[in-house]
Amino acid sequence: MAAEGRHPIADFDHNSERHSADPVGSYRALRDVGPVAWSEHHGGYWILSDYRSVFEAARDDETFSSARTGDGGEGLSVVIPKTPMHFHIPIEIDPPEFRKWRKILNPITAPAAIERLERMVRYYVTWFIDDIIERGECDLANVIGVPSIVTVDWLGLDVADWKRYASAHHAVLAAVRGSAEWEQAVTVDLPYLEGRTREVIAARRAEPADDIISYLVQCEVDGRTITDDEVYSMVDLLLAGGVGTTASLVSNTVVWLYQHQDVRRRLIDDPGLIDKAIEEFLRYFSPTQGLARTVSQDTDFQGCPMKKGDRVLLAWASANRDPEQFDEPDQVDIERWPNRHTAFGIGVHRCAGSHLGRAMAKELLTQILHRMGDYVVDLEALEPYPHQGTNTGWQRIPATFTPGPRLLEDTPR
Repeated sequence: MAAEGRHPIADFDHNSERHSADPVGSYRALRDVGPVAWSEHHGGYWILSDYRSVFEAARDDETFSSARTGDGGEGLSVVIPKTPMHFHIPIEIDPPEFRKWRKILNPITAPAAIERLERMVRYYVTWFIDDIIERGECDLANVIGVPSIVTVDWLGLDVADWKRYASAHHAVLAAVRGSAEWEQAVTVDLPYLEGRTREVIAARRAEPADDIISYLVQCEVDGRTITDDEVYSMVDLLLAGGVGTTASLVSNTVVWLYQHQDVRRRLIDDPGLIDKAIEEFLRYFSPTQGLARTVSQDTDFQGCPMKKGDRVLLAWASANRDPEQFDEPDQVDIERWPNRHTAFGIGVHRCAGSHLGRAMAKELLTQILHRMGDYVVDLEALEPYPHQGTNTGWQRIPATFTPGPRLLEDTPR
């Protein structure tokens, strides 16, 4: 879309190498242009960068729609540019239809349900650390594979495929669009995994087990059992969320804690600080940097003329560094409270998996700090995600530490 009538204009592209080199600085410069700005990249889109604008738009589903439409191309509606992924329920559905689908997810993602998952989370974290604890060296990014395997096992998919699920969903959002890694994920891995997932859905409908897919195939909307395709749409969304965000959070956090060893020591000495610290790391790193909406009707928003069909990026990461909302936003304060960050989104589309994400992050950080708390990161060998427009983080974190004992018996869980 042409920039005519759209103002102010910013030379901003969250998918660019320049942005990935310094996302925090990129958003800071954008806020200096204005809380709402227009970019000509990717066919043109608005960026909301301050807390007030993001908060208001995220709660206005009538104007800022999450529904999949042809505006801005074909594909997943909540990213810019759109990426070729299967339709996701309920993130690509607006109220009031949204609510009946979210009601299905609420019982399996509520705090009480996550408490029952803690044993699985603890097992896998222990297992991953046991695998490297005696060697005294590792790639911490591999240890942080826990969220992927937990999500795959929780859903009821084949745990043997967890690495492929993890790499494919990660590549779609964190690899450079058009790169060999991205093409492999889009053209080979995701179609293969879709077939595998659909096989499990069909098997659970015929013979339910004790897993999330078995629960979903028995759910109803509008007085009918939901279809296999609808179940797949929900499972694929849960996979995408489970694979990326917690790994992003923990990878950023372990590197930062090595660089700020006084804070690391405080968390080791006082484990009671970990819950508030995680909220602050969520604010500071914003694992999901932003999600997109589509303008459903002409409107004037914060003095900017938005047209029906315009695409809009709600920059959670930028809102989380807004000095009007947070004192010293570029500083980590592990006791910051209250901490009304936007890391899990705002409004009806707020992340359903937030409680599971927190639980996995807490167990990972707790065990890393207490079992290998003197870890030393080779900062020169760090490898960041190639593309940091959606998720930020490190895909290679070489580290050494004092070896320790394994905790698990060599028996299946």
